[in-house]
Amino acid sequence: MDQDPQPTEQVIEQLTEEDSADSEQVIENPDTHRFECRSCGFVYDPSEGIRKYNITPETPFLSLDPSKFRCPVCRSPMPAFRDIGPRNKPSGFEENLKFGLGVNVLTPGQKNVLIFGGFALAVAFFLSLYSLR
Repeated sequence: MDQDPQPTEQVIEQLTEEDSADSEQVIENPDTHRFECRSCGFVYDPSEGIRKYNITPETPFLSLDPSKFRCPVCRSPMPAFRDIGPRNKPSGFEENLKFGLGVNVLTPGQKNVLIFGGFALAVAFFLSLYSLR
């Protein structure tokens, strides 16, 4: 009985320190981030490059010359691009990825397979009801 329970403030501090430590462990390589033109929606993917401008694959966006690079579609300058993250990053806010049934951590491509695969399965099920006769 001589052990006093920890005050609530200390418990909250410990939890926030653990959360910040977990979030610091995730390290992303900024060279793999894709950039989207805000004018036309063109996406520069470093893994593909741009053949029209002789930009080889695996060339990071930030290593391009800002005075020479223009959007291949609308000719907007480099500051018109915004960082949209790596290709296989789960969509949504980082804080929301741990909620739900685990679907929040799926990439957009995996979510498409899940949605349309479920739809195809439902169609196949309803068509199989014709065989009950």
